[in-house]
Amino acid sequence: MSSDLRESRAGQTDAERSELLADQTCVVTGASRGIGRRIATEFAGHGADVVVNYHSSPDAAESVADAIETAGGTATAVQADVADFEATAAFADRVRDEFGAVDVLVNNAGVNVDKRFERLTPEDWQRVVDVNLGGAFNCTKAFYDDLKEAEHGRVVNISSVVGQQGNFGQVNYAASKSGLFGFTKSLALELAPHGTTANCVAPGFTATDMADSIPEHVHDRICERIPLNRFASVDEIVPVVRFLASEESSYVTGEIVNVNGGMHG
Repeated sequence: MSSDLRESRAGQTDAERSELLADQTCVVTGASRGIGRRIATEFAGHGADVVVNYHSSPDAAESVADAIETAGGTATAVQADVADFEATAAFADRVRDEFGAVDVLVNNAGVNVDKRFERLTPEDWQRVVDVNLGGAFNCTKAFYDDLKEAEHGRVVNISSVVGQQGNFGQVNYAASKSGLFGFTKSLALELAPHGTTANCVAPGFTATDMADSIPEHVHDRICERIPLNRFASVDEIVPVVRFLASEESSYVTGEIVNVNGGMHG
């Protein structure tokens, strides 16, 4: 069993592990690494059948699916560039062929191309917006009928504190992540009559491989802005996503849930 899956199952009975997402088919985009990887293993640890979406890291994605299968779960890794509408539609068809209708969609896929605005090119802008915001549209559109008709349909969008506060050199990233707030709130209103919810998790600065490239002096300056004075671990983000994906959150919709160590304003 992988360490990720072992951690997600620690201290739980078999019944507790299986009840939260049992019989749910969950799609997690950008699930080959970081927060997406842990969301996938966490969901599997609670009984879900998991689709591990990836763009360009087949070995990493397959390792996530293999770990879930080895631990007794059900998972498959499926490639798709979520920025491509036609590719995403084909991805959805393949998922339905293998798993049937989807109950939970986590729009986690994201990229960053960080530059000061004066150096930002139209291509830099478009790629980030197309993946981070356009990808959420494409995937939600592709699975919309499934989610609308599911008994406990759930959409969870992964945004960022940067979308709320901005960040130097991240105009494109901040705009794309901020856009998810309005997307989530409006989508929640349209899905509410069907009993399906849409929510957004806005993590703060988190210790992932993306954060590993931050120079130490910049890391220290960021920590000074965080009341808890540290980056989050991925394991502090994922349980919030799991809650919003489960039946337990049935009366929560249109919310932006901040998990950022106390950063405000």
